[in-house]
Amino acid sequence: MLKLFRYLKNYKLESILGPLGKLLEAIFELIVPIVMARIIDVGIKNEDSSYIYKMCVVLVILAVLGLAVSLTAQFFAAKAAVGFGTELRRDLYKHINTLSHSQIDRLGSSTLVTRMTVDINTAQTGVNMLLRLFLRAPFIVLGALIMALTISVKLTLIFVVFTPLLGLIIYYVTKRTVPMYKDIQKRLDKTTLITGENISGVRVIRAFSRQEDERKRYSESTDELKGIQTLAGRVSAIMNPLTYVFVNIAIMLIIWFGGVSVDAGGITQGEVIALVNYMTQILLSLIRLSELIMSLSKAQASSLRILEIFDTESDLLDEGNQVPHEDKNADAVEFKNVTFSYVSSERSALENISFSVGRGETVGIIGGTGCGKTTLINLIPRFYEVSEGEVLVNGVNVKDYPFKALRGRIGIAEQKAVLFKGTVRENMQWRDKNATDDEITQALEIAQAKDFVFEKDGGLDFMLSQGGRNLSGGQRQRLTIARALVGRPEILILDDSASALDLATDAALRHALAEKTDGMTVFIVSQRVSAIRNADKIIVLDDGSIAGIGSHSQLLKECDVYREICSSQLNVEEV
Repeated sequence: MLKLFRYLKNYKLESILGPLGKLLEAIFELIVPIVMARIIDVGIKNEDSSYIYKMCVVLVILAVLGLAVSLTAQFFAAKAAVGFGTELRRDLYKHINTLSHSQIDRLGSSTLVTRMTVDINTAQTGVNMLLRLFLRAPFIVLGALIMALTISVKLTLIFVVFTPLLGLIIYYVTKRTVPMYKDIQKRLDKTTLITGENISGVRVIRAFSRQEDERKRYSESTDELKGIQTLAGRVSAIMNPLTYVFVNIAIMLIIWFGGVSVDAGGITQGEVIALVNYMTQILLSLIRLSELIMSLSKAQASSLRILEIFDTESDLLDEGNQVPHEDKNADAVEFKNVTFSYVSSERSALENISFSVGRGETVGIIGGTGCGKTTLINLIPRFYEVSEGEVLVNGVNVKDYPFKALRGRIGIAEQKAVLFKGTVRENMQWRDKNATDDEITQALEIAQAKDFVFEKDGGLDFMLSQGGRNLSGGQRQRLTIARALVGRPEILILDDSASALDLATDAALRHALAEKTDGMTVFIVSQRVSAIRNADKIIVLDDGSIAGIGSHSQLLKECDVYREICSSQLNVEEV
């Protein structure tokens, strides 16, 4: 957890004032038993009302001062802890966004969400508790022991015996519960995953009437979580009864031997009361110390999970890359002997892929399910790193581009239409923040989205719900295509992004793309032959390898895989 303390660097003053305030509070608290002893031994013994009132005023002043410094310390500790959490959350979010697609796939979205929320909140709580108690609790314990020594060395031996016993109980409880808290976080990840799957897949669950099965799966997961939390709670619950038993025994011994000492004239009655108060203060401080240790144990477990993400260094880096000098005569995109494998896979997703695409060409990519179509086009914006070979854009290896410069040249519309809560205009300005309404309207027109957008109340100001759920699947896809077109990218990638469109709208879209995207290099990934048959070049993939490259007519003659795909979709006249 020490590694995360760097996020307190902007809150150094608060991190000092918080503990100091609690230290002052502890000093005021240690004075109270002495004042009480004086009230009993002087005021009550001598029936001196004015002295009693005077000492009561002192108690009130100590209480007010203690409250004031306590509130001030709480404020500074909370400010530092919240600032710590905010800085950490911001930095972790930034780091996650530097990770490659393969690393995010490997880690899993559910655990990333849990670490961004639950784990950071736990670490933040640990910092808050630390700033409030790491000086106060030990100081109270040591201070009470010292103050007890000034009253009676013999009776302080009771403190010396019982304080370590209380410490051992606390140590045993914390040692048992720390591994449990780590397990709790892991099981929370699983519960979060199931929750996310059920919320995002609610329609599928209902369509197959699997509500009861999913409810059972969720219940099993939460029951496991409940079981480990209950066990941790039971172990933690042992602490208070055991500590209070020993403290009460200690208080009984103090009163017993204190009474004997009072009869012998060794100490006064007020001093006995002071000793009892100091024993109680030690108990309460040790309990607070145990709470601090438990909180820090939870924070430590969460910190290790957070640091695991920070220690995952991105395998896609662009540090030091400058916008390269591009060859104006080079092809728009070129693959040179490219091989790619996913980390979790033993076989290559793509193998020995080589082709070139001239500027302004339209390229169709087709093949069976799982043949590597999406993987291939994901290598152009460098979402993944090639295992072997090179991917060139405008004659420059994609590894030599800064990400912003490379991806700023590319517009992408994926099959799964991802839209964000906000207006249509805000969604359309993702590629170009300064895009005008005219530019947006032109992109909407090409994407066959203009009519339905301007039929909505507000037009470009129409508010989209999360994920664009207030639109149909086809409407969402057309908006993502329009978003990719805004700013006229050099390279346009349509990854099966028209799969939800009817044939007439799909044909109109292809016609508009052919007419109004002059000079733009277009990649169209599709399962439909009709969507790519008029492309300048068609790449046929089969099991991660190129089965054929050429025009529609050439491939019909030379490529068995393409001919088989055509015969399954088109009749003899259409072919």
